[in-house]
Amino acid sequence: MNYTFLKLGSFFALLGVVLGAFGAHSLKNHLSIAQLTTFDTGIRYQFYHALALILLAILTAPMKNSPWLRNAGWLFTAGIICFSGSIYLLACREFLGIESWWWLGPITPIGGTFFIIGWGMLFYAATKQA
Repeated sequence: MNYTFLKLGSFFALLGVVLGAFGAHSLKNHLSIAQLTTFDTGIRYQFYHALALILLAILTAPMKNSPWLRNAGWLFTAGIICFSGSIYLLACREFLGIESWWWLGPITPIGGTFFIIGWGMLFYAATKQA
């Protein structure tokens, strides 16, 4: 088992619960419905990929610690940070007073690309095992 990915997956899942609760209870009075929906998108993708990291942690032993799995795990981690992180900041820009941070928008699709490539690597690792 890859304990690094188990730790990362568990941490991102924990953080997803905390941010989800924060969004639902604290931000609802400060953000518009559209901004809350955007924030929720970041939460969902963070959770999907936190669970994917936990799955990768479990799969590393039977798949002989495949480098494709490791790369997928690091891409999922980078994707969570770039995609979900930028989504959270974009949704809260006005609330945080960072409206001038124009560069946040282009980071989101970079994170999404990391997710896509990570899933491709997981698929490739699985086909190499079959």
